[in-house]
Formats: sequence, structure tokens, C-alpha cells
Amino acid sequence: MSDLLKFVQDEFVTKKDFPEFNAGDTITVYYEIKEGEKTRTQFFKGVVIQKRGAGITQTFTIRKMSGAVGVERIFPLNMPALQKIEVNQHGKVRRARIFYFRELTGKKAKIKEKRRR
Repeated sequence: MSDLLKFVQDEFVTKKDFPEFNAGDTITVYYEIKEGEKTRTQFFKGVVIQKRGAGITQTFTIRKMSGAVGVERIFPLNMPALQKIEVNQHGKVRRARIFYFRELTGKKAKIKEKRRR
């Protein structure tokens, strides 16, 4: 049964080409919103808290600060409304899921940039 599911996912689901990103990276996600008859593009810029799942069911969570309130949003990687993902900054973190980031405020909430070679 799992072989059949994997075959269907590989054959019929179109895979979009997004850049590679991990937890701690600051990214901007552009996605399409339908309001009645009209569609518009909206973006959500924040820090990746986690990536989970594999293949077609992969999702990622982004956290941003809107004023003094933290806002998190979960995006499925294969969502048809996703238009593009831009990686603004690669962060240096030691964990794959940085839930401790929710409690940090001020200078403690800054993530150092990863050095590139």
C-alpha cells in the first residue's frame, strides 16, 4: 500500500523548485490569496521554526513578530498557492526545531548569520 502511495505522489504531484532552507533561516514566502473573484499575492517574512514531514506532506512553520505579538504560520511545501520562497538569511542554530525561540525577546531573539564558504 505504501508503494502505491509513493508511486502516485511521484507521478502525479508536480514538484515545485524552491531553494533549500532549514530551521533558523529567515525567509520570505509569497503566496496567492483569493478574495471573491480577485487574486493577489501576499508575503510572509519570518524565521523558520521547524520543517517536518517528507515528500508531498512536508510542511514548515514560520514565526514573525507583528508589533509585540508573535505570529506563526504553517505552510505545506506543495501548496498550490505558494508562488516563491526567498531565503533572506541563513541562521546558525544547533537544533532542527527551535521552539525555544518563542520565549526569547529583545537581543536574545537574534539569530547569528551562518558564515558561508
